[in-house]
Amino acid sequence: MPSNRSIALVALAAALSAPLSAQDPAAAQAAQAQTAAQAAAHAAAKAEHAARMAKEHQHDTAAASPATVPAPSQTVAAEEVAYATLDGKPVRGYLTRPVLAAPATQPLPALLVIQEWWGLNDNVRAMARRFAGEGYLVLAVDLYEGAVATTPEAAMAAMQSAMARPARLTDNLRQAQAYLASQWGATEIGVVGWCFGGGWALETALAIPDGIDAAVMYYGRTQSDSKALAALKAPLLGLFGGKDQGIPVDGVRAMEHELAKLGKNATIVIYPEADHAFANPTGNNYQAGPAEDAWGKTIAFFGQHLKH
Repeated sequence: MPSNRSIALVALAAALSAPLSAQDPAAAQAAQAQTAAQAAAHAAAKAEHAARMAKEHQHDTAAASPATVPAPSQTVAAEEVAYATLDGKPVRGYLTRPVLAAPATQPLPALLVIQEWWGLNDNVRAMARRFAGEGYLVLAVDLYEGAVATTPEAAMAAMQSAMARPARLTDNLRQAQAYLASQWGATEIGVVGWCFGGGWALETALAIPDGIDAAVMYYGRTQSDSKALAALKAPLLGLFGGKDQGIPVDGVRAMEHELAKLGKNATIVIYPEADHAFANPTGNNYQAGPAEDAWGKTIAFFGQHLKH
């Protein structure tokens, strides 16, 4: 027969292993309330961000003027490819590479290109070909999984739908990185995106720290949580507009401050007179000066970190 001491120890162990609600219902209720409040705050922040983006893009169109989309500096080949599978359905992206730089079997440094809020449209494809002209294997991913918006209202709806499923977006991008590494033997892999894609360029570098070798974010959603930024291993280049109300300068500086505290290799550039989407050849915010300077910085940055 067990002793009283043994019975007491068993009872104590059971009490310690019991759910928090059984030990202290009030504490459990408070914890649940805190979790709910955090979720509500996160949802409100996403909604506010979407509203700011809608305001910044309210006069934009999804079609670029050919005069503002330079042709690739060398001949490139392009094709639609299935690079991921989500819920049993293939996700297709746009793959492009230079045809004269090297035999098709020779590995190249690669780039993941992430769409702006319109989706994987002709403008993003043109930018992918332009990067390919610089000597990269380029995969423009599709985070909207086939949806392409042509109005600001449709773009906002598509972006909000995607942002509601961050784990799915991360899975999409993980598979995209794996596709370049395993199917094409990419020697180094970078990531670049604009607006919605700019924020996800940073998130990709945080989510796949050992698979991304350089990241460039154009006026994307910033991150100032030191715990999240601690995961960053890739060098980061951030390009922002000083007049951007969608991605406020205060948030950019807060992220820059945290990156510096963490000792990360990060370069933040703010063009004082530029607004949101200053590098986007659609709409009214395109500014040739900052856009061309940012392109030069981007190419130099990727050349330094991806070409050896």
